[in-house]
Amino acid sequence: MLSDLLTAGFLGIVEGLTEFLPVSSTGHLLLLERFFGFSDDEFGKTFVVLIQLGAILAILSIYFARLWRIFIGAFSDPAPRRFIFGVLLAFLPAAIVGAAAHSIIKGVLFNPWIVCFTLILGGAILLWVDQLDLSPRYHDATRFTLGMYLLIGVFQCLAMIPGVSRSGATIVSAMLLGADKRSAAEFSFFLAMPTMAGAFAYDLYKSYGQMTADNTLIVAVGFVSSFIIGFIVVKTFLDYVTRHGFALFAWWRVVVGTLGLIGLALGG
Repeated sequence: MLSDLLTAGFLGIVEGLTEFLPVSSTGHLLLLERFFGFSDDEFGKTFVVLIQLGAILAILSIYFARLWRIFIGAFSDPAPRRFIFGVLLAFLPAAIVGAAAHSIIKGVLFNPWIVCFTLILGGAILLWVDQLDLSPRYHDATRFTLGMYLLIGVFQCLAMIPGVSRSGATIVSAMLLGADKRSAAEFSFFLAMPTMAGAFAYDLYKSYGQMTADNTLIVAVGFVSSFIIGFIVVKTFLDYVTRHGFALFAWWRVVVGTLGLIGLALGG
């Protein structure tokens, strides 16, 4: 039991560290779980989604004041109402595809070989986009067009393939559609809230029967560690990418994916 709790704490740290970076938290967790021996257990796959609650609450705690102002402003100002509608519009494709393809995603795509290849491919795409000479037209995540919000949401569906990265898909698509690096990253935060909350609620509903007292404690440990690390990452990420871009995360993905392939090949 103690080893399970230590493992849960470590995986929670990885979740908090990688959830809001364009490196794929689910991909990292699935690769680590293979070494910890959770990957063949159905609860291990569920654990990956459930500990996202800590990261969700971390970003909510940081953005609560701003979200509250948007909510209150929506009663009298059309701009906040339009942004709320835009977030819901961006969330809709993932909600539909996730509900329709849940069993395929969990049963087929949660594969370490797929993770490694998508990590490498996604890293190459992120590096390419980061080096493009783009001319951003949007510098505020709350002022994208409605069509842009919807297209970002469509691209987010690619992240249902573990290793693609939800934040990576939304950031890259937003930049290609005209957002600067900071507003693209910030919108990925806003969109993360309903998307991750929806995935958490749906997976909890589907796996409620697996939640024994021991499993609940394991999830709680992972939740606390993901909250603490996620809070730190969100606080520092926007300033970092504004100054340095995404090259570090692109190479991170390539290295992890390559090492994963080598490990899988050697380990069978």
